[in-house]
Amino acid sequence: MASVLVGQFHARDAEGRIYPVHEFRESQPDEADGKEPVSTYRLAIGDRVTHLGGDEFELLQSGIKLTRVV
Repeated sequence: MASVLVGQFHARDAEGRIYPVHEFRESQPDEADGKEPVSTYRLAIGDRVTHLGGDEFELLQSGIKLTRVV
């Protein structure tokens, strides 16, 4: 199943560095199961990002915490 880019935003770490984050969703959600499409997040350079809830994220490889810049 392919993913489609649905959004972009910037997030900041505790040291003030800014990271461009891309949000992807499954292109064809499994409607038979009644499940919502799954969102995944990646930095523009490809590093995976975990959504912790709200505006909080974490870089999967390094564990750096990020906050969405509003």
